[in-house]
Amino acid sequence: MTVLHEENGDKQEEEEEGKEEKTEGGCFCAENMQKAYRGAVSRLKAIRKAYRRSVRIRPLGKRMPSLLPQPFPTTENVAAGQPTKFWSPSLRQLPLPTNTAWLNFVLDEGSVPEYLHPYLIQVENGALNLCYPNRIVDSSFIIQAFVPNLTIRGSSSNPMRNHCVTSFDDLSVTLELPGHITAPLVRGCPYVTFIFKESVVPAFSTIHAVLDLKSNETRTKHKISMNNGQTWLMYSSESLCLSASLAVEHEFKGVLRVAYLNGNDETESILDRFSSTYPLEGHAVISAPFEITYRWAKNNPGDLIMLSLPMHRELMTFPDCQCICSSLSYNSIDGEMQGVVSDAWVMREDPVAVGWHSLKGIADEDRRREIFDALNQDIAQWNAITTDSTYFHGKALARLARIALIAEEVKCLDVLQMATDFLKSSVTPWMEGNFGGNALLYDSTWGGLISQNGLNNPGADFGLGVYNDHHYHMGYFCYAGAVLAKLDPAWGTAYKAHLYTIAEDFMTMNHHIKQNNSVLPQSSGIARKSPLFPRFRNFDFWVLHSWAGGLTEFLDGRNQESTSEAVNAYYSASLLGRAFKDNCLVDMGLTLAAFEIRAAQTLWHVHRNSSLYESVFVSRNRMLGVLWANKRDTGLWFAPPEWKECRLGIQLLPIVPITEFLFKDLDFVKDLVEWASTSLSRPDVKDEWKGFIYALQALYAPNEALNNVTALREHDDGNSLSNLLWWVHSR
Repeated sequence: MTVLHEENGDKQEEEEEGKEEKTEGGCFCAENMQKAYRGAVSRLKAIRKAYRRSVRIRPLGKRMPSLLPQPFPTTENVAAGQPTKFWSPSLRQLPLPTNTAWLNFVLDEGSVPEYLHPYLIQVENGALNLCYPNRIVDSSFIIQAFVPNLTIRGSSSNPMRNHCVTSFDDLSVTLELPGHITAPLVRGCPYVTFIFKESVVPAFSTIHAVLDLKSNETRTKHKISMNNGQTWLMYSSESLCLSASLAVEHEFKGVLRVAYLNGNDETESILDRFSSTYPLEGHAVISAPFEITYRWAKNNPGDLIMLSLPMHRELMTFPDCQCICSSLSYNSIDGEMQGVVSDAWVMREDPVAVGWHSLKGIADEDRRREIFDALNQDIAQWNAITTDSTYFHGKALARLARIALIAEEVKCLDVLQMATDFLKSSVTPWMEGNFGGNALLYDSTWGGLISQNGLNNPGADFGLGVYNDHHYHMGYFCYAGAVLAKLDPAWGTAYKAHLYTIAEDFMTMNHHIKQNNSVLPQSSGIARKSPLFPRFRNFDFWVLHSWAGGLTEFLDGRNQESTSEAVNAYYSASLLGRAFKDNCLVDMGLTLAAFEIRAAQTLWHVHRNSSLYESVFVSRNRMLGVLWANKRDTGLWFAPPEWKECRLGIQLLPIVPITEFLFKDLDFVKDLVEWASTSLSRPDVKDEWKGFIYALQALYAPNEALNNVTALREHDDGNSLSNLLWWVHSR
């Protein structure tokens, strides 16, 4: 793990340098905005340098990381293609993010909106369109509708010129717009900031009618009221002569900030007060086990206000509640956002203490004997895995690894040896690249592991070549490899480089990320000569969960279906750390798993008393299907909303020891099982999906669940009778 340190001397030096810029309370005035602009561009590099000085990260323990090779064959990814013209040339040489929240800005034509709380933002024809979205609610979906409420551009800029991403980090992305306009889009910022680096005539427009325009005496603040009921505030560092039609007749050079006014005069006064200080970058650090710290770089030492989601406030240990400004409130699809006055947040999650085996153990001899019989039955029916799908092959490997671990836990030694031998003969061909039907390859263009089948076909392996579902696929391989490394340490030593490379594809804890001169070292038990993968490919530090959707343009942004498979990926990484006594990887994997669990319980699990979703939606649902950045959907990629057993199952599989933490609210579990059980009357419901309902039933009615489990004739390809009996008997 890593530990965050602050250099007090550097901080004091910054404060001294900025004393003249800081004003009482950070209040809005024209002079403040003018000073903010004059220092913004020149201070940007100094801020980044000071930030790097203030964040020191050191590995736990004294062990130095070992240098491991990248063992998989290298290739050029045909399915994903080359990065588009919307990437700055300086970024194209790095492993690039493939699942981040703003990918629509750099995919295809770069014109599909992205939801960067609290705004939907579209970049099209050289202009940036802002939307504070309305919410459309149905019993089967919730969506935020995009409407270009306010459009900003440089009037003299060529609409044929492209925007481009010039820098990015954990919590922000910076766009360069035609006309030398820089827009640091920082998630959770109530304002959208534009830095006009050259003199240009700004152009503003809206599809609505402007009912009223009020400007202050210095024309550095404008209040725009529209016929759709919205009011927008505009702050500028220099005088801006804005007409009632939003026309500007003169050139402008400086900083422009735009914010939707969601409230009354008190809300407006808050936005006035904090309008002079804006964030330029945002970084997230796993600062201790089960702890994430946010730090924002800003243009001056003044007070910074950002918007927090309910999960942020629930977990926040710094700053204290006195810094929460509930009067500044915005709606979002992820819950009500409220202001927090601080340029650093710390969020701490409850520890997840879980290892290889069940938490309570299985002491009863009759129960162990029943599991013995199931283990012998499962291993006797074992056949070689023939599917060439990385997803289904990985699930089958993990299923076999579960049989081996259960046999170890109940001391069924004959099955343990057979399962270990089968596992070794099944996993090794993927490490050696001689499986035959498929292979793992390293993509040197984007920086990631892809499959031979997905190399040319973007639809193969569920889109693995275009970086869909990477943490699912690699998580299963990581689980199987970790278990085999535990059971056969010599094999683990021989293939350590392969196993760590698989984990790094979605963990990326072992190198310095160098993006726009920011250096955020993450430490682990290994090191690389140069970066191989983007930082934490799937995990989104802002919403505190993962995204599965990769290099595909989606109208509703990134998406994720199975939270339980995401949890399994991070849990599997922690097991790999255990196998190699890498405490850093153990802590990092369990930390991400803990935050993913929290997000699943908050966003995917629909509680009867939910205040997050409307009653018409809550009354019909207990589980989401697919969660999108800008949508909540009850349908699945493979099943309609009516197949409730599939909705439950895809948020439960695979059943492993950490599953207990994901479903620890027994009242909700009972409600969920009752809701899903209404689907069991359908004649086409398969036993493999019934098994997941019965698994949750075991949490509160183990005897009834046992009868249901033993009556099943089929199991999911990642599940088994042994695994279900282990689950029921370890309650």
